[in-house]
Amino acid sequence: RAVSRRLACGDVEGRLEAIFGRVRAIQAKSGRFDMLLCVGNFFGSTSEAEWAEYCTGAKKAPIPTYVLGANNQDTLSYFPDVSGCELAENITYLGRRGVYSGCSGLQIAYLSGTEAQEQPAPAHSFSTKDVEELKMSLLSTPNFKGVDILLTSPWPRDVSTFANSAGEIDTKKCGSKLVSDLAASLKPRYHFAALEKAYYERLPYRNHVVLQETPQHVTRFIALADVGNTSKKKYLYAFSIVPMSAMDPMELVKQPQDVTENPYRKLRKEAPKAKAEEEPACQFFFDLNKHQGKKRPSDGKERGNSQPKQAKKPPQPTGPCWFCLASPEVEKHLVVSIGTHCYLALAKGGLLPDHVLILPIGHYQSVVDLSSEVLEEVTKYKAALKEFFRSKGKRYVLFERNYRSQHLQLQVIPVPLDLCTSEDIKESFITQAQEQQIELLEIPEHSDITQVAQPGTPYFYVELDTGEKLFHRIRGRFPLQFGRCVVLASEALLALPQRADWRQCAAQRPEEAAQARAFRRDFEPFDFSLRD
Repeated sequence: RAVSRRLACGDVEGRLEAIFGRVRAIQAKSGRFDMLLCVGNFFGSTSEAEWAEYCTGAKKAPIPTYVLGANNQDTLSYFPDVSGCELAENITYLGRRGVYSGCSGLQIAYLSGTEAQEQPAPAHSFSTKDVEELKMSLLSTPNFKGVDILLTSPWPRDVSTFANSAGEIDTKKCGSKLVSDLAASLKPRYHFAALEKAYYERLPYRNHVVLQETPQHVTRFIALADVGNTSKKKYLYAFSIVPMSAMDPMELVKQPQDVTENPYRKLRKEAPKAKAEEEPACQFFFDLNKHQGKKRPSDGKERGNSQPKQAKKPPQPTGPCWFCLASPEVEKHLVVSIGTHCYLALAKGGLLPDHVLILPIGHYQSVVDLSSEVLEEVTKYKAALKEFFRSKGKRYVLFERNYRSQHLQLQVIPVPLDLCTSEDIKESFITQAQEQQIELLEIPEHSDITQVAQPGTPYFYVELDTGEKLFHRIRGRFPLQFGRCVVLASEALLALPQRADWRQCAAQRPEEAAQARAFRRDFEPFDFSLRD
């Protein structure tokens, strides 16, 4: 296999002797590199005298050097041909946009300039049309998996979502949304950018949706500082790469331990919607015990017969249970609604006065153990609570921990609509999970928890009132108050860390009874159990 040794650098800004001197020193110490890739501003406002020596051949770049085009009006004159050209011996301008394919098979996609803020786009900027044409030139090729390298001058907007901090750079405001869209579509293995005078190596992110798509390679985003900066920030990055086309497919898709969720997930979600509508409805079971992400169509033969699931009696508790409604241990003053198979109760030591639990009347350990009629009533309670909380200007987040618990408790916590979006809630859970090395995966919207976990499987599960779901298969220890702590600690949600321990939040019985009466009264118009 042909291993390529490459160097990438940030804004040169005309400091040619500085960058090429550094390259010579590295090669003297570490051996020859094949290529230098330059992102950001290659030329500066005082480049002319130094550049003239390279144009005349008096000086020469030590290795083949490939640069992006102008990012401002002042340096446009250095780039005579928008389609790319040799600027001096060993120094090549790649062009406005395109794909460079080396003889080794390495594919490098590039986009010059900054995102246009006006129309028509200035010569030093790119437009939506530029990005769409570059995407289509690659996405239309048969069996496209991604590119090896993507070069842009601006950072992609939101690149630090789900990842390590970018320091002083606010990635929600800085960078280009079009570059984010390009990166989401082209799935580069390495993406280099500059312009912000900062070094940032993001944790690698995955390019597939776990449990929905077959595993794909990860992307490493690296932003580089300006050459010769006084703060000693890293501006030169050395790496070795085997072209994707020459790699063993299993080796290519290996996921590093520190891999994160895709920061452009929203963009990826919006793109395939039209296509998804065309696909025939097909039910899938996702088997976490075997190869991750493997799909098995459900055709009725999967479990050996096609008979409908029979209603079964719930198992009996082995000892006292605080949540079986017939049990003397149940604190019945907290109960606010009783259906045929389930009931609602205020949470003891709840985060808020309207923090409520959905519980089966019989003894079931988890959602995956529920019979079809109990599951149907759980769904009705979710719908009623969604309507109720929306009438109060709130949305709910629901979670279940099937670990060190004997009776199913679905925790339902309302959050003000104007405080956060469903994406904010998901991001809070995923970010907190990553910080604690918990792999929290998004599962398909039209699947349910019973397709992901078998009865007896320990797990943690989050569901939003939009139907979006997150799942973690518990294989060892797990923080018992994880869900509660995420909702409490996140500034996007409640930001009430002092209420992390429910025991410290429990009110006196008369106060709890009064809260239950108030909830029961407010919930009455939405309570189907009073009408059925």
